[in-house]
Amino acid sequence: MMQDFAASTVTAGFVAALVGLTSGITLMFEAARSLGADDAQVTSWVSALCFGMAILTIVPSAILRVPVMVAFSAPGAAILATLRPGDFKLSEAIGAFIVCGLMMAVAGFARLFERVMNRIPVALVSALLAGVLGRFVVSGFADAATAPWIIVLTTLTYMVVRRAAPRYAIIGVLLSGGLVAFASGSLQTDELTLSPARPIYMAPSFSMSALVGIAIPLFIVTMAGQNLPGVAALRNANYDAPISTVIGSTGIGTMILAPFGGYAFNLSAVSAPLCLEAPAHEDPTRRYTAAISNGGFYLIAGLFGTSITGVLNAVPAELIHIVAALALLPTIGNTLATAVREEKHREAAMFTFVITLSGVTVAKVGSPFWGALAGVIAMAIFSTGAFDRFNRNA
Repeated sequence: MMQDFAASTVTAGFVAALVGLTSGITLMFEAARSLGADDAQVTSWVSALCFGMAILTIVPSAILRVPVMVAFSAPGAAILATLRPGDFKLSEAIGAFIVCGLMMAVAGFARLFERVMNRIPVALVSALLAGVLGRFVVSGFADAATAPWIIVLTTLTYMVVRRAAPRYAIIGVLLSGGLVAFASGSLQTDELTLSPARPIYMAPSFSMSALVGIAIPLFIVTMAGQNLPGVAALRNANYDAPISTVIGSTGIGTMILAPFGGYAFNLSAVSAPLCLEAPAHEDPTRRYTAAISNGGFYLIAGLFGTSITGVLNAVPAELIHIVAALALLPTIGNTLATAVREEKHREAAMFTFVITLSGVTVAKVGSPFWGALAGVIAMAIFSTGAFDRFNRNA
């Protein structure tokens, strides 16, 4: 296994961890605060989420030799952040997290979720993934309005290094972006501290209102908004992983870590392609080490949960966004090509892509679900013979 590690896989794991934390950490803080968590309990949330992502990523990746990427539920954090202080006790929320984990475990081990995924055509799955990643990439380049030099120089570096040594393109981007940030004075090193994490047990309580108001919405957005595109990422990269077992294990992990703040885990959607695709390593059989590296960085973050905020505040947000955007460009190109390859599925795939890309949220359910639903409906309409018979008769 040690021979399968490479500089590019370790770098991919680091960038994926950075993206995974920054993409939803602010929402997680707001979610914890909305439920009345104090500073020590918020730190426990960070550590529990990092430990959960580390274990649920490292173990299956090492056993299966497949890059299985697990993250915490960012849309789930968004749901929790909308709660008003006093709506639910913290203990009720913890109980709801445990129930949500139980539902995830049942949906996984009973193969319910995998059966749904198996009925979605490859074109729609690829379009769904392209839409999810596209939003992230567009926002990365949009930061040129606030940090033009970081965006311009990192992009030029990517182009040059990608042409000369593709495996080291992201390493070059990190170095050039770091130098620009340092030269411009945008690195805030004064906030960096190093102190170990102190997980805190938060006793659960159970209520019907929390089941309806937290557990069920959290389950729906996690499965539809994260696991759906997460499976799409794995399949788009041609990896055959036991989806049902992985989904079930995230449910078990949620149940175990919920009393410490691990409210919901799922397959990674945004950061996963950083370790699943060619930039991580040209040999697909060695990319699992990128996932293991990713889990290793999460483990370090969990051990020093109180330091995460300082680290994230020290690095310019624009640099994190553009690094992720550039790393995801090849994946988006491949997924779009797959989505529109077959003419009979092209229009339905475009419905999935644009609706997912829009970021629309209806009834607190995010755009990946609505994009997939629109694509399935469009494909059913465009492929049915009823309209053809009607046109012939007319």
